Amino acid sequence: MIQAVNVSLQYGGRVLFKEVNVKFTKGNCYGIIGANGAGKSTFLKILSGEIEPNTGEVVIDKGERMSVLQQNQNAFDDYTVFDTVMMGHKRLYDVMIEKEALYAKEDFNEEDGMKTAELEAEFAEKGGWDADIEIPTLLRGLGIGDEFLQVKMADMEPKQKVKVLLAQALFGNPDILLLDEPTNNLDIKSVQWLENFLLDFPNTVIVVSHNRHFLNKVCTHICDVDYGQINIYLGNYDFWYETSQLLLRQQKDQNAKKEQRAKELKDFIARFGANASKSRQATSRKKELEKLTIDDIKPSNRKYPFIDFKFEREIGNDILKVEKLTKNGFFENISFTVQHGDKIAFLCDNALAITTLFNVIMGLEKPDSGEVKWGKTITPSYMPQDNRMFFENCDLSLVDWLKQYSKEQDNEYVRGWLGRMLFSGEEAMKKAKVISGGEKVRCMLSKTMLSGANVIIMDEPTNHLDLESITALNKGMINFKGCLLFTSHDQEIMQTVANRIIEICQKGCKDKITTYDEYIQEN
Repeated sequence: MIQAVNVSLQYGGRVLFKEVNVKFTKGNCYGIIGANGAGKSTFLKILSGEIEPNTGEVVIDKGERMSVLQQNQNAFDDYTVFDTVMMGHKRLYDVMIEKEALYAKEDFNEEDGMKTAELEAEFAEKGGWDADIEIPTLLRGLGIGDEFLQVKMADMEPKQKVKVLLAQALFGNPDILLLDEPTNNLDIKSVQWLENFLLDFPNTVIVVSHNRHFLNKVCTHICDVDYGQINIYLGNYDFWYETSQLLLRQQKDQNAKKEQRAKELKDFIARFGANASKSRQATSRKKELEKLTIDDIKPSNRKYPFIDFKFEREIGNDILKVEKLTKNGFFENISFTVQHGDKIAFLCDNALAITTLFNVIMGLEKPDSGEVKWGKTITPSYMPQDNRMFFENCDLSLVDWLKQYSKEQDNEYVRGWLGRMLFSGEEAMKKAKVISGGEKVRCMLSKTMLSGANVIIMDEPTNHLDLESITALNKGMINFKGCLLFTSHDQEIMQTVANRIIEICQKGCKDKITTYDEYIQEN
């Protein structure tokens, strides 16, 4: 068990945490959520001891070992992959180094013999002899073959280093596991392996992640960081979000009967109760959920953008036809036809190939050969991954910036669209050139909504967005009645939005009407 007792942290006039009291117990996985800048990663650093709180303390049960996912990819460049993973259990690694140094002594004496006997006993007790099996098994699960075990970390590619550091954190069955964005830069198979690993993990896991699919799969509890406090709720992210939104709606409706409120909550519990994350605990967790009352869950104070794409012109019979499109170095002989109702997710090992394809379709780049034919009734809109061209050296306020893309030039009208994306009051008068990455994406979403397009192309639209904006975008994409062509590293969006998958291959493409999850399982 690990707990924060009266923990407060303040930087200057900014209060991150105020007298926080939370307890994390064995057998549970806690997902830490909160708006950008709320202090999620900082709280993990407080728990790990990397940051000292201004007041309060972190208490860990005696003898329990904590493991933390390291963020510095280059910190272990002088070590082999095997040793780097083993260093996840620092004491075990130190024992191994110490006994190896003693065995290497030329003047090995009786005292050394006694010391090595003690070290060998400790090494065995801590599972050292299992490392030769456990470490390769962890690495294989993450896609790192045995041939890399004795390779120096300095010679590993960045994406491989991320996997090795994750294996380091998981090694040796730690009592407490702290993971900050563990799915970043992982391929889908590695993410699925990690999900299954954590589902079977018997100890305490505390994780910060923007990956909602991951949070839904592994979390038994959600920790909401809001207004300097951390509130823990039973269930996964979707359960927390849906019940919180339900109560927020009911709070606004003063005439709602308590019986109706209780019934709606029961419906949610029945739906999510069957999805308890850890199979061993499914029965007890469902019982806990059934005991929840309307007063156990509070509506979140966090604000969500409102994203709703509406098209102005009905789509005709011809939408988009791509014929034998080739761009050397990226793709070759790509052909497909977009049909009514298509929401097509694009996959490729080379993400730049998808970006290039989208640019060619939108006429921003020329293909080496092939043709793109748009239907006469189609008004497309494009959200590129790289949006710098829209904001660099732009001295306009956000109101004036958005006016460039609006038929209606009235200030209040434009402010209304910005307000949907949480730019209210003085926020709407910020200069476009100085806003953050997440704010730029929200502006691009306002531009896309204003376009009235009936076909929308999106290249990694969730980049830089917080969980609230990603959740709102996901709903907007599901509800859109036009056609979508998109790619995203957000697995929940891929799973819930796409009804057709196109995978760009070395030559040509695979094109299948199916869901993302089904496609991944089959391939």
